[in-house]
Amino acid sequence: MKDFAGKIAFITGGASGAGFGQAQIFSEAGMKVVIADVRQDHLDEAMAYFKEKNAPVHAIKLDVTDREGYATAADEVEKVYGSTPDLLVLTAGVNVFGPAEASTYADFDWVTDVCYGGVVNGLVTFVPRMIKAGKGGHITATVSWGAFVAGAMVAPYTAAKAAVLNLMESYYVALKPYGIGVSALCPANIKSRIYETALHARPEHLKETGYNVDEKTQEFLASIHQHGMEPRVLADWLKKGIENGLFLIIPYPSGPRMVELELQRFVDYASPEGMKRLEERLSKPPSEEQLKMMSEREGYEVKPGPRTIFASDSGFGKARKDLDWIDKSKKA
Repeated sequence: MKDFAGKIAFITGGASGAGFGQAQIFSEAGMKVVIADVRQDHLDEAMAYFKEKNAPVHAIKLDVTDREGYATAADEVEKVYGSTPDLLVLTAGVNVFGPAEASTYADFDWVTDVCYGGVVNGLVTFVPRMIKAGKGGHITATVSWGAFVAGAMVAPYTAAKAAVLNLMESYYVALKPYGIGVSALCPANIKSRIYETALHARPEHLKETGYNVDEKTQEFLASIHQHGMEPRVLADWLKKGIENGLFLIIPYPSGPRMVELELQRFVDYASPEGMKRLEERLSKPPSEEQLKMMSEREGYEVKPGPRTIFASDSGFGKARKDLDWIDKSKKA
């Protein structure tokens, strides 16, 4: 897709963070935009911005885990703008930090229901409509750099994102004959308010967590996110990636090299010699090239030595204190 003017975009998580940046950029490209979000306060803030711009933007309150709600939203798009979306952007996501071995069923259910299930629901709802409309178009999901890494502190999140990456590649292949492009946007640290979700957007029936999560830990996480990529900058990377027909959109100058290095570990996992190489690499401090790429992803200069995110005294990323199987002497 290269021509956006006059076309329709539907963006989940579109009222804040990465989704709001996408809504701004695609609106400025001349699209009629629908922002779908679970939080009414965020929708109100976003719509106040777009009303000032006199932009054709429509808001829908949507929980992406609600399949009936998704169908209703799809009907509303067609009623408001006369057709199904040309551009489907699946950005809504949640996250929470803690040791993998402390995870509860509720930790997995909440994160995977939103981050993976929400994408599944978007695809199953809109893909048949887009095919039947015969207009072609494009679909993208904000997959996250987490899809490429072992998430010992974010296991539900990285597992969900890896699943979404695989899912989007399947749709990339499947939808080519229909003229519908598919891409996976893979940022790391974004300047967003995703840190609010663990305390303010988690459903009551899924609140049982094995992690230490409180106002102090989330304030620390907010201090990390403040260094992240600006949502509008990320959205520019997405727009250019769509224009260039990319499947993987890694929004950093060193993006292709980052992927190459991450995939090398899978080569190493597959042989005894490789496992030895991997252990040797992990025992060494990061190279200058690795530090440069880490700095690109985090949004601030990463220097040799212990990472700030592991050195916090906020209790961030730790297990709940009452879990008797966690051996704190074995954890950083």
